[in-house]
Amino acid sequence: MQHASAPDWCVTEATDADEHAHNLRDWQQEYDQLSDGAFYGRIDELALEHLQVFREHTSQALRQQCNVWPDSVWLGFAAGEQDCRINGQEVANNELMCRPGNTGFELVTPQSFDIYGIVVSQQALTQCADAQGINLDARLWQSPRRGWQEQKLNALRYVLQRLLAPKHSGLAGPLQQDMLLMAVLEVLQQPENSNTTLPAYARRKAVVDRVKDFLAANPNAPVTMTELCELTHVSRRTLQYSFESILGISPLRYLRVSRLNSVRRALSQPDAILDVEQDDVTVQRIASHWGFWHAGQFAHDYKQLFGENPSETLKRGFMGRGRDF
Repeated sequence: MQHASAPDWCVTEATDADEHAHNLRDWQQEYDQLSDGAFYGRIDELALEHLQVFREHTSQALRQQCNVWPDSVWLGFAAGEQDCRINGQEVANNELMCRPGNTGFELVTPQSFDIYGIVVSQQALTQCADAQGINLDARLWQSPRRGWQEQKLNALRYVLQRLLAPKHSGLAGPLQQDMLLMAVLEVLQQPENSNTTLPAYARRKAVVDRVKDFLAANPNAPVTMTELCELTHVSRRTLQYSFESILGISPLRYLRVSRLNSVRRALSQPDAILDVEQDDVTVQRIASHWGFWHAGQFAHDYKQLFGENPSETLKRGFMGRGRDF
C-alpha cells in the first residue's frame, strides 16, 4: 500500500453489505448479511504513507471474510460496548483483534456495530521498534486477540475519534502517527488471549468449516440437517452447538442466509456472475442456481432479509452497468 505523505481522508456509504465490504481501500473482503432488514454502512477512513485508520459502522449483523493488504498488521476493536467474534472466538469490548496482512480471517459482528481499525506496514512498525530498542518478533502478531488496559484502550478510542473527525485541524501530524505506532507496538507485546487450544473450540470450528466448504463446493444442492450431520459425523445437537458457538446462529439459518447472500451478489452483477445474455437473466434463474426452487418462498425470505424485492436488486444491477432493465 502506497499513499502520499499528505493525509487522504474520505467517507463512503453503502446500502448493500457486499458493496460496503469493497469500500475499505486495499482490503479484500466479502460480507454476508445475517440479520433482517435494510442495510446501511459507513466508513470514515484516513490513509497516510504506511498507515491506515478507519471507523466502520454496519447496521446489520454480518459474517465478514476479510484480508488486509500484504506486509501489514491490523488492529481492530469495538468503538462501543458490543462484542463480536474473530475466527469463532468471542472478543469482548475491552479486547483488541490482531491479524497480519495477506492472511484471511472471519469476523461475525452484531447489529448496529462500530469498529475502529489501524493498519500499519510491517516495515514501518519494525523501524519504529528498532528506534525504541524493541525486539519485534513477527510471532507477536499471530494471536487473533489481545487484552489491554481499559484506560489505554479508551484513550486510543478518543484519539481515533479525533483523527477521523472531518474538522480536525491537526490531522495526523507526525506526533500522532508516532503515538499510533507506539500504541500498536505496546498492544503486540501484551499477553495473548487465546482459547484456540481448547478441544471444544477446535472440534466445533472444524464442524462449521466442513459445512462451509461443502456448501461452497455444492452451491445449488438441496441439503438437510440429517445430511449435514452425516457429513460432519456429529449429532444434531452438536451441529447446533457448533454453529451457535462459532457463528452465533443456527445451522439452518446459516444455510438460508449464506445462499440468499450469494443470490444477492449475483443479482447485483447478473451478467458477470452467470455469464449469460441479459435476455436470459431472470430472478428465478439466478435463484435456482443457488438451490431456491419455490419462487414465492424465495421472494418472501429475500425481502425479509434484505428489505427489498429481488427484482429491485436485479434492476439496480443492470442499471449500474448502464443497461436498461
